[in-house]
Amino acid sequence: MTPADERQSGPRPLVLAAGIVAIEFAAAVTGFVASTLLPVVTGELAAQNALALLIAGSTLGLFVALPLASRVLHRLGAHGTLTLGMCAYLGGLALAATARTAWMFAVGQFSTGLASGLLAVFGVGSAIRHLDERLRLRVVAASSAMWILPALAGPAATLGLERLVGWRWTLLVPVPFVLFGRLLVVRAVRAEPPAPAAHRPLGRTLLIPLGAAGVVLSSGWWPLVIVGAGTALVGMVAVLPAGTARLQRGTPAALGAMTLFAVGYFGADSLITVLLTAGYRVSLGEAAIILSAAPLGWAVTSLLLTRFTGTHFPATGLSMTALGTTVLAADLAAGRSFVVALVAWTVAGIGVGFAYPGLYVRATTAGTSGFTATELATAVITAECTGQLLGRAVGGALSSAGDDGGLFASYLVFGAVLVASVIAAGRTSADEQGQPPPLPAPG
Repeated sequence: MTPADERQSGPRPLVLAAGIVAIEFAAAVTGFVASTLLPVVTGELAAQNALALLIAGSTLGLFVALPLASRVLHRLGAHGTLTLGMCAYLGGLALAATARTAWMFAVGQFSTGLASGLLAVFGVGSAIRHLDERLRLRVVAASSAMWILPALAGPAATLGLERLVGWRWTLLVPVPFVLFGRLLVVRAVRAEPPAPAAHRPLGRTLLIPLGAAGVVLSSGWWPLVIVGAGTALVGMVAVLPAGTARLQRGTPAALGAMTLFAVGYFGADSLITVLLTAGYRVSLGEAAIILSAAPLGWAVTSLLLTRFTGTHFPATGLSMTALGTTVLAADLAAGRSFVVALVAWTVAGIGVGFAYPGLYVRATTAGTSGFTATELATAVITAECTGQLLGRAVGGALSSAGDDGGLFASYLVFGAVLVASVIAAGRTSADEQGQPPPLPAPG
């Protein structure tokens, strides 16, 4: 059976797609439950002086998983990796839910982050091997939409449940969704022999979690933030395919564009609440309206685009996101209009909806480069997650230089980085005519 036949045979591709989307929904629920419960957990564990530790656990687990994922998949195969990921996830949640100290809670969160990284690499790798480009495009769009309901209803529902059964039981809410997604994926993916993979040097790749630890545990001390971000960047270069830093045409340029996009957009997103409350002087209620506009614009646009046209416009969408981010900086310096901020941030989110699904598919399509599915999965997740980390680090360092001046500089830098992502996105075609690259061979 050829790769194309395997992708199209029977209901397996649709079952796999549903499983990946279900796991993404579980990840969204997990994130919002954990963030909503954080103040309660902090008070219960008397961890006011260890807040960074509570927050860092899952993030560090994710970054540790990324350089190890290809080795785990090679040794354990598909079902073994899924089993290990599920055991680490359930064990971590159980440990966090029964924690009596901040360190115990952090270790539990570290285990769930580690599991999330393994499951993410496995899920993306399976999608590359078994789903054609059009279906992958829809999976990415649907996965983005999975964050809408948790974002809108998650905090209120979590707090209500916490009052009924306590924070420890509430922390276990995502488990059924994860188990359901895992069941679908297992049914869809046959037992596959471990694929050969060219592993990157482990020492250099582990610089990513080392640098991430410096950023998330810095407590705002900007010299450590800068050193940590630089260390993570060196590790990221070791993980990403050769040619990414030079924006070599095709998959490397797509991965470079994904990294730049993550730095610019998620960096801006990490400071948007501060920008609105400290810079625009609006209330938290008014800020919430603007905060919800971008993710809603992202999710709805990507769903409509793939549903009705199946076409993706990375460069066009990234241009809109760059424009919206830059307008925020200009308006902060000139007018500070609530309406302008709302429109600008909405346009930024809509731009991501135009760009993200297509950019993600191009970054996970091997073309003639010979990258394996696991290498591409690890690379795209590393590019996005490390880009987010670098964006938060840059924004935190710049914004600490002064109230309005630091915020203005941050958003100018994020806008410039997004412009660079537009240039990189223009090089994502596999050839000079701009035709989409051929589908990848199984990894």
